[in-house]
Amino acid sequence: MRRKRWAAAYLACGLLLSLQSCASTAEGSEPVPKPTGVQMRADVVWPEDQLERNEEGVPLLKVYVVDEEKLETIDVETYVEGVLAGEMKNDWPMEALKAQAILARTFVLKFVQEKESKYPDADISTDIEEAQAYDREAVNDSIREAVAATRGQVLSAAGELPYAWFHAHSGGMTERAVTGLGWNEAEPAYTAVVQGNEPARVENEADQQALNEAQTWEASFSAEAFQDACAKLGVDVKVTAETRLSVAERGEGGRAKAINVDGQRVDASELRIILGSTEMRSTLLTSLKVQDGQVVMVGKGYGHGVGMSQWGAYGMAQEGQSAEDIVSHYFKDVAVEKLW
Repeated sequence: MRRKRWAAAYLACGLLLSLQSCASTAEGSEPVPKPTGVQMRADVVWPEDQLERNEEGVPLLKVYVVDEEKLETIDVETYVEGVLAGEMKNDWPMEALKAQAILARTFVLKFVQEKESKYPDADISTDIEEAQAYDREAVNDSIREAVAATRGQVLSAAGELPYAWFHAHSGGMTERAVTGLGWNEAEPAYTAVVQGNEPARVENEADQQALNEAQTWEASFSAEAFQDACAKLGVDVKVTAETRLSVAERGEGGRAKAINVDGQRVDASELRIILGSTEMRSTLLTSLKVQDGQVVMVGKGYGHGVGMSQWGAYGMAQEGQSAEDIVSHYFKDVAVEKLW
């Protein structure tokens, strides 16, 4: 199974799903100083030569708009507006919106640099299974302000675009990619296990309900569904009243890296995707058992736990932290840099 899951990384953790239901540098390298503001650098590696620009110098994207079934040429800033409105509520604190905009811009440039869209002639699409959520209808003045205020800004990790991972709620602590995403390459130097910084309470009643649902969750799966999911991962199990279930291994942030099913090891992050990331909302499991013929799971948080917690960004913004403070908390040794 391909581990570098662009779609799974975002579909499994997007904030709108929760609202509607969703630490060391590489050996031998010099750490990048923590930024005190936005830097202007010309040595950030990004796909500049792959994209044309408009008269204002903003790169242009060929975006396949799924809802309209057509290819459109959209500048990066306009595209980021649609993504920001799709990934975060448009009435959230401004610095949280700005942090998400920086990640959205970083994501699309990294995608263009490394991937090819499954839609012919497109640089990227609005298909959530391929890339980021997208909702032009939800763009309002706050979204436009956040994107304008971060115009051209991306994350840079030692001069490279990082994977701009995010999730809805960490459950208290973030996680490494090797555990949260089942990453099978070298762990990026910029991932970190840090406090999620999610608030316990917010003023908006609807947001409070969504926050409660993201903090803790419980899900039940039929024996057949659980067996089928394990079979897709090459593990043959039979769920009975005597089946022994436990967390076989946990990552640094406490998430299950593997689950033990009667002595057989099942990858937890892959199991989550197969069972459904809106049901098994995270791998930060607090209880795992067979009950009344079903596999019952209880856990904390919403999403894979890698990178920025969106609810954490909300909490930090409420406390007066800037967008740069937010992203540099969740990603180690990064800088916010302006490309245009």
